[in-house]
Amino acid sequence: MLIDTVLTGLTAHTMDPTRPTARRIGVHHGRIVALDEELEGVRARRTVDLLGACVVPGFNDAHNHMALYGLTRRELDLSDARIKTLDDLYDAVAERARSTPEDHWLMGFGYDQNRLGGHPHRSVLDRIAPRHRVWLRHASGHLAVVNSRVLDGMGPSAVERAAAARGRIVTDGDGRPTGLVEEGAIDLVRSLTYPHSTAELTEAVVRAARDYLREGVTSCTEAGVGSGWVGHSPVEAAAYQRARAMGALDVRVQLMVAHEALREFDTHVADPAGAWLDLGLHSGFGDDWLRLGAVKIFADGSLSGRTAALSRSYAGAPGRRGELRHEAEELTRHVVRAHATGWQVAVHALGDRAVDAVLDAFEAAQRAYPRADARPRIEHCGLARPDQLNRLRSLGVVPVPQPVFVERSGSALVAALGTERADWAHRQRSFLDAGLTVPGSSDRPIAPGAPLRGIHAMVNRTTDTGGVLGPDEAVSPWEALYAYTMGSARAGFDEGVKGSIEPGKLADLAVLERDPTVVPRDTIKDIGVLATMVDGRFVYDSVGFVVDGDAEDRAASPR
Repeated sequence: MLIDTVLTGLTAHTMDPTRPTARRIGVHHGRIVALDEELEGVRARRTVDLLGACVVPGFNDAHNHMALYGLTRRELDLSDARIKTLDDLYDAVAERARSTPEDHWLMGFGYDQNRLGGHPHRSVLDRIAPRHRVWLRHASGHLAVVNSRVLDGMGPSAVERAAAARGRIVTDGDGRPTGLVEEGAIDLVRSLTYPHSTAELTEAVVRAARDYLREGVTSCTEAGVGSGWVGHSPVEAAAYQRARAMGALDVRVQLMVAHEALREFDTHVADPAGAWLDLGLHSGFGDDWLRLGAVKIFADGSLSGRTAALSRSYAGAPGRRGELRHEAEELTRHVVRAHATGWQVAVHALGDRAVDAVLDAFEAAQRAYPRADARPRIEHCGLARPDQLNRLRSLGVVPVPQPVFVERSGSALVAALGTERADWAHRQRSFLDAGLTVPGSSDRPIAPGAPLRGIHAMVNRTTDTGGVLGPDEAVSPWEALYAYTMGSARAGFDEGVKGSIEPGKLADLAVLERDPTVVPRDTIKDIGVLATMVDGRFVYDSVGFVVDGDAEDRAASPR
């Protein structure tokens, strides 16, 4: 038998409990076909010696914003460690204004008022960038600060429309806007730039894919396309199709569809009444490269921005409990309609009150339209009370936490929630002990997206100030690695084709310079990715493992 490739000189964590490690991997036509002794007597067109590297299944980010990340790569990075104060931020904005043509947008992403000592103010932005439209997005994505030119563009009834959209344009004691906009009010800002062109979004997706491959990411879920809170264009999926047609999308992508993109149609009386995508498409449509995932619904806001819906007040703010984006009955209606028409349903919920509302909606959906193994998801599931764990399990929920938030802004979580509740934030161990699937994810660009940094955060739970948040929620390096591979595959119904190194599965692999399960735990995030294989091809090779392949395989960076 002649196959394409045999990889040797490696130690692989297969994530298959029946055969946890491997030393040789055979690949043919984009699939893994044999391991170790199964390769005896098998010939290969190419043998690649990985020189003792550690090999793991390709990383799978179960919740990220790929197009947004690609777009923000061109924006002012306000999360830069050198921006420590509001004055530093203003200096950075002023410098960018000098190089940005007048009347253009000046956009920044990632500021955190907890680190800077406060939010930027409209009046200062007006002074330092008077001829630009300034839009500075908060690290959470649920707040932003804009200047007067943007506020004027939102129209005279912006305050009322923001309130109707469950948002707020913040004003000072004299009733003048400070420039801070929250939650639904951001929709009014977005409407000034929506929609992006397909060409611009394609470029953003390709830009993001190059970075992902350097980090060993071979699959990801784009957490919202189309319209609504996270969409960039009503034809956003076309950008991913175009990137794939160009041969520039070497990352496999599931697309979550914003629930606002679903519509009611006149269908046959035998079909369930509910929310449909055109032609009746729903979760699962597509192929191994580009496929429809869950439908995405928002229940609330962010914890660090103090807009997530809590059952008890935020620390130091009596009576402030955040807001639900929909009344409970309306949320249930959205969930039931999507579930009825075959969608996997994913609901963004950070606060425990929002989690309660989502669980009620999931229960109502299954009661009305029973479906085995529906795998409803709660994106983030940021604050889960102990009494909610059994209910999550009984409903078969997949929680999708981002422990990297603990590393990036753990101090803000403590300040917002108080010490006791903060330990419940972005749980892991409790979810696993309850028998739940826990995927690995980043919410990139809201938080850093490198999977090894995410694994590091899952294992260490170290905060931005050096403390440890919720130490009892830490997991082992192997469990964290499993989350970013098999856990994410299960979250998207992909466990039959990816997530482990087994014959018959896709040949998507990450080649690491060190083994994350044996290095000191506080060094996991420093491990380098040497190469990335997707579909049996090395699409990233920083070392030059492949010296006798074709030009495509010999590239030292992604196409």
